[in-house]
Amino acid sequence: MSLPFPNIYHLRTVAEASSKACYVCLKPSVKVLITPDSKDFFYVCPSHLTDRGFASPIVDAEAEAAKKKEEVLDKEIEKVKQEYEEKQRKKGKKKSKDDDKDKKKDDQDDDEAEKERDDKIKALQSGANAGEKAADIQRVYALHKNFYQMRIDRIRNMEAAKRSQQRIKDPSFFPATPKGDIA
Repeated sequence: MSLPFPNIYHLRTVAEASSKACYVCLKPSVKVLITPDSKDFFYVCPSHLTDRGFASPIVDAEAEAAKKKEEVLDKEIEKVKQEYEEKQRKKGKKKSKDDDKDKKKDDQDDDEAEKERDDKIKALQSGANAGEKAADIQRVYALHKNFYQMRIDRIRNMEAAKRSQQRIKDPSFFPATPKGDIA
């Protein structure tokens, strides 16, 4: 027998006005877990998301790789900024020695160094724009087997109730009245 939906739930945030009680503890919740095909969803509080007995996060290897790549990129940008600051400090020391000698030349050098720094940062960030989309991926969870079975049972019971309501509305569901004489 096939399952009505996979045990994959995506975490979404709900507006404060639309929040409802947690599925498990009935505390106010602004988070909702929803299946990719939207067949099942329920509200859950943050404490139950960290509970290993309720749900476990599904680790996406691509998302983790993108996150690491972004961290490396941030380190490179920070390194470029530090190099620029060191150049500025060295130039500041030279200026104190030279005083006002070649002031215009120093200003041009400053502008060029700043432009170079900005260009490096822009180049690094433009290369990272593809990785930015991967960071926007929502967290994915798998429910513990007992909770998942409860969700499946709930959906199946709702479908069975709907089918029985349709059968009751069908006139051929009930037996016909007797048409003969009473003997």
